[in-house]
Amino acid sequence: MSINVSRRYAHKAVALRFLVAGFLMCPIATFAGTGDESVAVFVDQAKVVKLPEKVATIVVGNPLIADVNLQPGGMVVVTGKGYGSTNMIAMDRAGEVLASRSIQVEGPADKMVTVYRGLERESYSCTPDCQRRVTLGDGRAYFETAIGQANILNSQATTAGARP
Repeated sequence: MSINVSRRYAHKAVALRFLVAGFLMCPIATFAGTGDESVAVFVDQAKVVKLPEKVATIVVGNPLIADVNLQPGGMVVVTGKGYGSTNMIAMDRAGEVLASRSIQVEGPADKMVTVYRGLERESYSCTPDCQRRVTLGDGRAYFETAIGQANILNSQATTAGARP
């Protein structure tokens, strides 16, 4: 008889431990995603971030650093535009703040070579062969030449794709 009594106490002790653990984890689950968490993204890359589903409006502190696009279901796409940090605030239709996040935008993570010609800078992506890569801070002539070539190539591809 004493064995049955000790088994009951053991089962109750295990159940109590699970109950206490559940209560301790409850605030973590409730407030996840609503704190001031940080989103890290590289320049010229995007990252998908989950926010509460009721988000109706996103405000970005400095849109020159990051661009944020709201998608259905509380998903947002954060794109790094310039180096630095900014923040985003997510609000519902009533204007209540649902989430606030800081956004850290860092330089490219790929293998890059930077060439300095006096004060002028040129960037090359070397994965595996070195090719021009327009990066913030490059010299004006280099930047404009590379962007011009990319625009011509894009225009030609769009025109060729539109033909039957």
